[in-house]
Amino acid sequence: MAPSSLLNKNHLLWRAGFGAGINQFADLGKKEIKTLIDELFKEENFQPVIYETDIPETVDPVNLMTDKTPAEIKKEMQKIYRQQNEELNLNFLSRMVSSREQMREKMAFFWHGHFASRVQNPKFNRQILNVIRKNALGNFKDLLFEVSQAPAMLNFLNNQQNKKDHPNENFAREVMELFTMGRGNYTEKDIREAARAFTGWSYDKEGNFLEKEKVHDQGSKTFLEKTGNFSGSDILNIILEQKTTARFITAKIYRFFVNENEDEAIINTLSESFYQSGYDIKKLMKTIFLSSWFYGRKNIGSRIKSPIELMAGMMRTLPMNIKNPENLIVYQKLLGQMLLYPPNVSGWPNGRSWIDSSTLMLRLQIPQIWSGLRPLDYRPKEDDDLDMGLKNNPNALAKSFKNPNITIDWAYVEKVFSGKNPEDYLIQNSRSLDLASVKNFSDHSVKMHIINLMSTPEYQLM
Repeated sequence: MAPSSLLNKNHLLWRAGFGAGINQFADLGKKEIKTLIDELFKEENFQPVIYETDIPETVDPVNLMTDKTPAEIKKEMQKIYRQQNEELNLNFLSRMVSSREQMREKMAFFWHGHFASRVQNPKFNRQILNVIRKNALGNFKDLLFEVSQAPAMLNFLNNQQNKKDHPNENFAREVMELFTMGRGNYTEKDIREAARAFTGWSYDKEGNFLEKEKVHDQGSKTFLEKTGNFSGSDILNIILEQKTTARFITAKIYRFFVNENEDEAIINTLSESFYQSGYDIKKLMKTIFLSSWFYGRKNIGSRIKSPIELMAGMMRTLPMNIKNPENLIVYQKLLGQMLLYPPNVSGWPNGRSWIDSSTLMLRLQIPQIWSGLRPLDYRPKEDDDLDMGLKNNPNALAKSFKNPNITIDWAYVEKVFSGKNPEDYLIQNSRSLDLASVKNFSDHSVKMHIINLMSTPEYQLM
C-alpha cells in the first residue's frame, strides 16, 4: 500500500470516482487510503435511473417510428423521446456528481462506453443503463449476459434481423471483437457460427428479452473448436471460458483506470486473478486500488479527463445551484462526449483525442463561464460532426448556447479551503504548473485562485 499522502488520495478519488466532493476536502488529509477505498466500495440499496416525462398509454413506443406512423404523432413522440433521453442523461450525470457510491458510478461510466449502444427509444436506454449500473461492480458474466439480452443492444446491433437461413453477423462480431475477446482471438468462421447461435434473440413489445424458436437455427455449430447445437447462451459461456476474455477486459480496465500505456506483467497477473475469481469485478478493482504500483509517479496525472469527468469533477468541487441543467447537455455535445450517445459501437476514444484547438479552449474557459465571468463564445469547426446539426441552423445554435445559469456558493468554498493551498487538492500533475502566473492573474481571493487553477492545462489531467 502506498503512503496516504494528499496527492495519492486525490489520485484515488479521481480514478475510482469523479474527484473529491466539496464536503470531503475538510478532513481528506486525516483519512487513510484504506479508509477511502472502503468508503468508495460501500454499496447502498440500488436505485434505478428513472424519468418523469411519461409516454401516453395509448401509444406503442416500441413500434412507433414506422412508415405508417402519422407525422403529427411521430413529431410529438420524438419530442417525448428527446425529453426522456435528456432526463436519463442528466440523471446519470447527477449521480456521478452527488452519489456516495462513487465507485459504482465510475464503473457504470466505464461500462457505458465499453458496451456502447445508441438508440432513440428512451425505455431501452433506461433498461440498459440500469443493467449496467446494477452490475457495474458485480460479476462480468452477469453483466455480459444482461447487456447482450437488452433490447437496446439487440436493436443497435441488428440482431432482431438475425434469422435462420439469413443470419446477420453484426451482433456476434461485436460481442467478440469489442465486448469480450478482442481481435485476433477468433476466426471469421467463428463469427458465422456464433451468428447462427444468436438467431432468434429478440424482444417483445414491452422490451422484454425473447428467444424466438421459429427463427432459431437448430443445426450443429462449431465455435472456438467446440461443436454442438449451441444457443446464444452457450456461445457466451464458451467465450467466458477463454482466458483471452479475462485478459482483454483487464487490459481495457487498466488503460482506463491506471495508465494508457500497458504494463504487461501487471496486466497478466491481474487478468489471471480475474479469471480465477470467476470474473469478480469488485475484487479486481480493489486489487488495483490497494496496489502500491497504482500510486506510482508515472500513473498520477497521466490521464486526460474526458469531458464528463471534467464536468462532473468541477461540479463535485464547487457547490452549484444549476437553474437550467438541460444546457449541460450542450457542453457535452460541444466537448464531444454526450451520455447515451456514443459515436459508434466502439464507444468513445480516450487520451489526446479529447483535445484539439477548439475543445481545449472551451475546456479552459468553462470555469470562468460557469462562474459568470465570461460568456460562452464557441463555434463548431467546419468538419465537426458532433454538433448535432447545430452549425447548419444559426437560430438553434444561438438558442442552444445558453449558460446553465449556475450559482456557486463561494462563501462555503472559502470556508472549506481556509488555511489550505487549493492547488494541493485540485492539481494532480503540478510539475509544469506555473503557480506564480496563476496567482498573478488572481485578486488573491480563494474564488479567483480556484477558477484560475481550473483554467490551467494541468487541471485537464488526473
